[in-house]
Amino acid sequence: MKHRIVVLGAGYAGTYVAGNLARRLSPADAEITVVNAVPYFVERLRLHQVAAGQEIETQKLADIFAGTGIQLCLARVTAVDPERQVVAVAGADGGAEELGYDTLLYALGSHGDDRSIPGVAEHAFDVAARPSALRLRERLDGLREDGSVLVVGDGLTGIETATEIAESRPGLSVTLVARGELGAQLSTGARDHLRLACDRLGITVLEHTSVESVEATRVLCADGTALASDATVWTAGFAVNPIAAAAGLEVTDNGRIVVDRTMRSLSHPNIYAAGDSVYAIGDNGRPLPMSCATAGYTGMQAMKAIVGRLTGSKIGHVKLDYPGNHISLGRQDGILQMVDHEGQPKPKHMGGRNAARIKAGILKMSLWTNSHPTFCMPKRKRHLATTQAASATNAAPYAQDAPVNKAVA
Repeated sequence: MKHRIVVLGAGYAGTYVAGNLARRLSPADAEITVVNAVPYFVERLRLHQVAAGQEIETQKLADIFAGTGIQLCLARVTAVDPERQVVAVAGADGGAEELGYDTLLYALGSHGDDRSIPGVAEHAFDVAARPSALRLRERLDGLREDGSVLVVGDGLTGIETATEIAESRPGLSVTLVARGELGAQLSTGARDHLRLACDRLGITVLEHTSVESVEATRVLCADGTALASDATVWTAGFAVNPIAAAAGLEVTDNGRIVVDRTMRSLSHPNIYAAGDSVYAIGDNGRPLPMSCATAGYTGMQAMKAIVGRLTGSKIGHVKLDYPGNHISLGRQDGILQMVDHEGQPKPKHMGGRNAARIKAGILKMSLWTNSHPTFCMPKRKRHLATTQAASATNAAPYAQDAPVNKAVA
């Protein structure tokens, strides 16, 4: 009987891991199934462009995995039962079924956090998924010439969304609401560049402003101010699916899976996690943020660990790093801000068109990598070892200065 590997989610992490497992493991020994709710690969890093009205080509997962031997299951994951080693899924037609697994990669990603503030779930838009980005675009299409758009949250997603909408739809009035100082995660020079970009695009910036509730046509702030809004975009935080916690996996307070240095669950050794779903400690001893870069590093480490343990070979070591932020400010401007070992912004930054070109290059490279998951597929693939090292006793903890128990929030 073949070893059954099931990958949950076909985002940046899941697609990469599935393709590279197919590239490295003998199909005579292992079968790989990818479960995803939609039939296409979502370029999440460009969803703010979709919302602003730009056409972004989508790629079918069936085309991406064609010829790889990977089985694609288009269904929504509803539960994981680690004791029985099955995943419950529901298809688009409502039909339910179970998929058995021997090794599971959990990469279901994240979505906009609409739980903490009253009215967000009912009245706000987000750009965390393609359907929600399309709903926002439809809303923007229906606004009058001087309609107002309120973007709440000055993280990278909020900044990119506000600038993209302001550039693509100059007739709208765009306001960016920041809880603290605008661009607090950037260097002084980068913050100045960001302010100039907002001024150039006509974006009103409200700093040190906390939102307490969202209504259909306005937002209420902690100081009593009511901000009129025809479309409120919520980018102030992301949350993960509660499936891992419901399954009994060891998770943090916000539901992210706690893993060892190889991305293997501390509580269930035949389950790995990657991307936004995982709570991984970087080599600097700090938690890695939810990001495309983290999806790449954690996915690569999980893939190497699965291959190593299943084939009885040495587990490859992947550097767990977060090099910096690449922020688009519309189509012609951007900021490249590198960070130091402590995660703090370095004094220098790159701004302007060159930074925008680098960001565009990164996006193209990421898309190409995910579109060619088995590129340079080796002619000889590894067979699985007869006894697979899948016990919890050989978990690989983090370094001494970042003990595993520190990973629990």
